[in-house]
Amino acid sequence: MSIYKGILDHIARYVKLSDSEIEEFISILKTTRVKKRQFIVQPGFVSEYRNYIVEGAVRVFYVDDLGKEHTIIIAIEDWFFTDFYSYIHRSPAEYYAEALEDSLILQMKYEDVEELCGRIHSLSQYFRLFTERSMAYSYKRTISNISQTSEERYWEYVNKYPQIANRVPQYVLASYLGISPESISRIRSRS
Repeated sequence: MSIYKGILDHIARYVKLSDSEIEEFISILKTTRVKKRQFIVQPGFVSEYRNYIVEGAVRVFYVDDLGKEHTIIIAIEDWFFTDFYSYIHRSPAEYYAEALEDSLILQMKYEDVEELCGRIHSLSQYFRLFTERSMAYSYKRTISNISQTSEERYWEYVNKYPQIANRVPQYVLASYLGISPESISRIRSRS
């Protein structure tokens, strides 16, 4: 049961599930180990799973027409990731999800989640509440990207997520913040 402790604690922050509901939820989880630099999602293929990180780190990114990578999610333990548009709409993914470290993830298929949410109101409520909070954060990040300087964005992120900023490669953090790795070096040297 310990492999499921993190995700069950995550759910418990939002809703209460009965023991039988917990068992039903656990029954849809697939445990997967991925190696550093392994892709979990790739463009052109439907993102079959919503993924929860038990151990490790993952980044979700896309590559523009000029070949430049743009990181849109950096996720560590207790975070979800996938190409959510692909996952929800059952369409080919546009993003990559790549392990930044050897990782252990719990995967849940879209159909299984939908079926359980149709029967277990608390689980449906959990995913709704979690999605609303994720949307709110996404809006906040968008405003930050258009209203703050690169230095302000960097320090805000480092102060809010030091456990991530000190763990992921500088080029990933720079890509996520929309600045160059050289700019991060300059910002760090001024502190």
